[in-house]
Amino acid sequence: MSDVDTVIARARFGEDGLLPAIIQQWDTREVLMLGYMDAEAMRRTLTSGRVTFWSRSRNEYWRKGDTSGHVQYVRGAALDCDADTILVQVEQIGAACHTGTRTCFDADQLDPAVEEGQA
Repeated sequence: MSDVDTVIARARFGEDGLLPAIIQQWDTREVLMLGYMDAEAMRRTLTSGRVTFWSRSRNEYWRKGDTSGHVQYVRGAALDCDADTILVQVEQIGAACHTGTRTCFDADQLDPAVEEGQA
């Protein structure tokens, strides 16, 4: 089994066959977006150097940037401690969000209660 096959075998995909994929700018650690991968999308991402997702709405694979030009070049990847989420560190070219913004998390800023920590 290749290294990629070993990683995919360790991954714990959900009942729907998908794994959440957190996409992070590699140098600033800015969280850009969340997508989903099945085993084949994960394989493509880990072997091609470009991020591939499984589109739940279109029911097909899509490689980030093929139509928009907003490409994600893979710079690193890691499974979380439970192997049920993958973090993909990328060099983001252009906007990460389909709305045209830098990240998918800058449009709806919430105001949560913040507890003061002990010094």
